[in-house]
Amino acid sequence: MDDNSNLTVLVIDPNPGMRGSLQNMLNMSNISKIEFAVSSGTAIRNLSRKAYDIILCEYDLDSGGENGQDGQQLLEDLRHHKLIGMGAIFIMLTSEGVYSKVVSAAELTPTDYILKPFTVDVLMQRITRAVDRRSVFLPTYKLIDQGSLREAIRSCVAAENAHPRYAADFVRLRAELHVSLNEFPEAEHLYTAMLGVKQVGWASLGLARTLFTQGRVEEAENVLTQLVSVNPKLMAAYDLLAKCHEANGSAARAQQVLEEAVSISPHMVRRLRHLGEVALGAGDVTAAEKSFKQVVTKAKYSEFRDPEDHVNLVKTLVQKGDATQASGVIRDLERSMRGNPNVDACKAISFAMLHEAAGNSAAAVAELNNAVGAVRASSGLSSKLRIGLAESCLAHKLDQGAAEVMLSVMNDAKSGVSTQQAMSVFVKAGRPDLADGMGAQLKAQAQILLGVAAEKANMGDIKGAVQSLLEAMHMSPGNLQVMIAVAKGILRQLSELGWDHPLAEVCQAQIAAIHKIDPAHPQLELINNEYNALKRKYGIAAA
Repeated sequence: MDDNSNLTVLVIDPNPGMRGSLQNMLNMSNISKIEFAVSSGTAIRNLSRKAYDIILCEYDLDSGGENGQDGQQLLEDLRHHKLIGMGAIFIMLTSEGVYSKVVSAAELTPTDYILKPFTVDVLMQRITRAVDRRSVFLPTYKLIDQGSLREAIRSCVAAENAHPRYAADFVRLRAELHVSLNEFPEAEHLYTAMLGVKQVGWASLGLARTLFTQGRVEEAENVLTQLVSVNPKLMAAYDLLAKCHEANGSAARAQQVLEEAVSISPHMVRRLRHLGEVALGAGDVTAAEKSFKQVVTKAKYSEFRDPEDHVNLVKTLVQKGDATQASGVIRDLERSMRGNPNVDACKAISFAMLHEAAGNSAAAVAELNNAVGAVRASSGLSSKLRIGLAESCLAHKLDQGAAEVMLSVMNDAKSGVSTQQAMSVFVKAGRPDLADGMGAQLKAQAQILLGVAAEKANMGDIKGAVQSLLEAMHMSPGNLQVMIAVAKGILRQLSELGWDHPLAEVCQAQIAAIHKIDPAHPQLELINNEYNALKRKYGIAAA
């Protein structure tokens, strides 16, 4: 018998009889470190607290009752919020005979799924197979977890030769690592080479993603169109194909593709949300309403439910002219998501839309002011929602509120919104003066952060100093003084704490930008020489 005594298992099942049966099966296989969760909520709390080697999850977690999500929705949350790592083994247990649900579960790539009823031998065969596979990949996974992506690529190359059975899997992982390093031509070469040997869906999808990321949208669209015709169950291909149509300005075609995907796999919340957004943009209020209602319903029991889904539904109903139903959605938002830090902002924005539609400008202004105040106490509001709030404030001449909300976006390094994009909000509203004022504020904040970074560096907090410098760069990306400080700060961290590829790429980009702005800058040559010396020191130049 294999020594499974060190394996930790989380069983997620609402049925006490099935939990007992699984415990007996696992005990018979010398697995005793077992914990239980009776719903998705308790599972997420367990997984937030600790990691498990194996997760055995019942598909039917009674999503239609009071106990929460089904297994597919839970896996979606766990993947999206990174609560399970690459080495976690997730096995779905189901007697579900509905084809669409099986497809949904499969597209979220559980390690395996087992149809009930099953014997202890079947369970252990699947677990043994999964554990054996994980042991082969674990050295590479550890390098990835450490952020050593270059070393992880080398590990993949060695493992392809040492474990030919998993060679294709390591090629796939290696290509994904190149994508993580923004090395798209290298990833494209690997995907193309694989397709030259065998037509596999993941390689076509990976190729399309690299083409799309490089701006080669039409090429990506051609690859994806062919892919869905020969592999209509590869759902992620539909998502990317819809993005291609959006990039080409065809919201109607994007909507059509997403509707086809939803008809095949109707339980993916993020796809339904995307469909609602695309349909609303295309002017199809009926389709948008249907999608957003499904999102609100399906996400009802999620530990990560988002009050912005209610805002999207309210916006759709307001456009439809159904104020009564929109008011009901706001009441549901207050009742079902009490305690969420973003509820007040979402509620105020929703009420503002209702008052605006009713022609009550004074009440709309009052709610917009409430929303601006609520944003201060919020956490994780999307950039799209905050930008929309700023645009509404500008439309009602609430200049200070608009500026405050946009500054909150720019102060959020994870917003993905550039300074130029933020300024364009004011320019499009006919207020270039506010854009200039905001630019001055951002430059002043960047100067303060340079001082903070210098103080952290003096105290030996090198990583903290670099983080402050990156925040300054986000606020004032074209500032030569900031560029120099960022490059020098990163070089110090690379020298003292070891090579970090993402940071090195930022440094290289800053060096190129400095050269473009001022090729004769007195510090440029020194910075460039130090960067190249560090590459040689860590063997990066030869990689």
